[in-house]
Amino acid sequence: MKTQSGHRRWIRAAVVLLLACLLHIWPPGGAPSLRADDSIAKDARLGGDAERTRFVTVLSKRVKFAIRTLADPYRVIIDLSDVKLNLPKGRGKESKGLVKGYRYGRVEPYGVRIILDVKAPVLVDKASIWPARDGNPPRLVVELTKTSRNIFLVKQREHMNSRAAARRTAKGGNSGALPFSKPKRKKSRNARRVIVIDPGHGGIDPGAVSKAGLKEKDMVFAFSKALRDKLKKSGRYEVLMTRSVDSYVPLRKRVDIGRRKSADLFISVHADSLPGRYAKSVAGATVYTLSEEASDEEAKALAAKENRSDIIAGVELPSQSSDVTNILIDLAQRETKNLSIGFADTLLDSLSGKTKIRKKGRRYAGFRVLKAPDVPSVLIELGYMTHPEDVKRLKSSAWRSKVAGAVAKAVDTYFSKRTARNPY
Repeated sequence: MKTQSGHRRWIRAAVVLLLACLLHIWPPGGAPSLRADDSIAKDARLGGDAERTRFVTVLSKRVKFAIRTLADPYRVIIDLSDVKLNLPKGRGKESKGLVKGYRYGRVEPYGVRIILDVKAPVLVDKASIWPARDGNPPRLVVELTKTSRNIFLVKQREHMNSRAAARRTAKGGNSGALPFSKPKRKKSRNARRVIVIDPGHGGIDPGAVSKAGLKEKDMVFAFSKALRDKLKKSGRYEVLMTRSVDSYVPLRKRVDIGRRKSADLFISVHADSLPGRYAKSVAGATVYTLSEEASDEEAKALAAKENRSDIIAGVELPSQSSDVTNILIDLAQRETKNLSIGFADTLLDSLSGKTKIRKKGRRYAGFRVLKAPDVPSVLIELGYMTHPEDVKRLKSSAWRSKVAGAVAKAVDTYFSKRTARNPY
């Protein structure tokens, strides 16, 4: 039996490898395989000067696209539907005219996103798909011209207002409801607990990158899948992930996924980096919970860095003042915060002896991804991409399995304590 099972595993592995070679599938955690109607972005290039710059993307067939600008920092956001990226290695690092570089990757729910980082305020003078002609393939051509900050902001505001009006029309009017107003469904006594696992970053946002080029988004995705499998195997939980491929999901949407599914627990998984002298001296896991006051300066800086993920991915941030943001945090239910802290402590107990834990194992800060007022939420920093020993651990499938098992055990303990007090 063992021999037959081994042969079956070998055959399955060979088939997967063959399909990957034939279909050019991305690495683990990457985009889905090509569909017949997908266009392929084969190349991209820049031309022009500091007054007018052209960005060209070479496609295999015409596609739909949308384009807009964002400020602070100045960026041009290009969203393409039904496209797979197959750009030559190194594309995006070149600088030309008004563009100092560009990034690209999957962003849900748009498809593929290209972000042009520009040196100054710009206007999109022209943007169109040129058809195939004279032996040349279809191309997306974007013409940028230099402008003033005032004109840039006026154009950006007009764009945002038109999009808001379109959304109100689609919804039949503006409800005026504040975020987080949706009530949570009452679960039946026998319903399985819902766990949402949130692999950090993804797609256009790689997160922290190790010295050898390993990306945080890939490391945490591999761990999240291991944790998902451990939890599902028990049969006690309904387990969901905020992303199932290598795509970026906006922070607000990650929170909304947990709330929409009436999650009983939200676990965000990260493996960040530390600057300067801390890079090679600080290692180990940390568990964070939400608080408007950070536990220390490092926690505050880390939360600020993680909260900038939407900026990196070209997501429009809600136009809310810091006062409104603070009010939303204050409205978070006290019981939810206490449950989050309770799970964090249980998690640290379970991780003890299974992996290295930092001296101050539990910390707190204003992470946007933890702000659901009715879903107990924690953020696990598995380690740091700047520390060689942490990177070694993160790369190990045996370590991931062991630590995922410890997290799953903590989930069991957390719910067994809650069930003892209250079955709901």
